[in-house]
Amino acid sequence: MTESPKKAVILLSGGLDSATVLAIARSEGYETYALSVSYGQRHVAELNAAVKVAQRLGAKGRQQMQVNLDAVGGSALTDRSIAVPESGPTTGIPVTYVPARNTLFLSLALGWAEVLGARDLFIGVNAVDYSGYPDCRPEFVQAFETLANLATKAGVEGVKFRIHTPLIQLSKADIIRRGTELGVDFAETVSCYQADAEGRACGRCDSCRIRSEGFAAAGIPDPTRYQA
Repeated sequence: MTESPKKAVILLSGGLDSATVLAIARSEGYETYALSVSYGQRHVAELNAAVKVAQRLGAKGRQQMQVNLDAVGGSALTDRSIAVPESGPTTGIPVTYVPARNTLFLSLALGWAEVLGARDLFIGVNAVDYSGYPDCRPEFVQAFETLANLATKAGVEGVKFRIHTPLIQLSKADIIRRGTELGVDFAETVSCYQADAEGRACGRCDSCRIRSEGFAAAGIPDPTRYQA
C-alpha cells in the first residue's frame, strides 16, 4: 500500500522569501499547495510572479484568494494616498505594515489546509532583516498555531496543525543562499513595494534596499529587473 504524501499549504506572495519557503517545503518532501492572496495591494506584479514561481517549483496545487484590505487602509501598501517610504530604516513600525495581514492570510491557509487534509502551513516571516512588523514575530506564530488547533474541526478531532517559519532567524543573505541552493530563480520574484506593471523594481523602497543588500552580502549577482 502506497503511503499518501504529506501535504503542506505555503503562503506564496511571489517575493524572494516566499519562493524560498516553497522550495524548502518541497525539499523536505511535502506535496505543496501554494496560496496567494490579492489583498488590494498597490500592484499585481507579485501575484503574476507567484504563478511563475509555483510552476517552476512544482507546486501540486495553486490558487489565489481575495481579501479587500484596501477597504481597511492604514498602510502604504494598500492606500495610495500614503507614500511608500524611500528614506531607509526608521524607528517604530513603518507605514508599510498592513493591519492584520498575516492573521488573515494564515486563516485562509488554515481553511484550505483543513479541506486538503494538510496539517502543515509554511509562511516566510522573518524577524532579522525585516521591518519589525508585529505579525512576523515568533510569538505571533506560536499564538496562531495554538488558535489553529483550537478553532478547527480537524484540531478538535486530534490533528495537530503546525506553522513552519523556516526563514524566521535567517538574514536576507542566508535566505538568498538557501534559495539558490534549492533552485529558486530569483529573477522571477518581485519584492518591490511599488513595482511597475512589468514587475520591475523601483530600487528605492525599503524592500528593494533590503533585497539588494542581501544579494551583495551573499556574494550572488542581483537578478532584479529595475525601472529605468
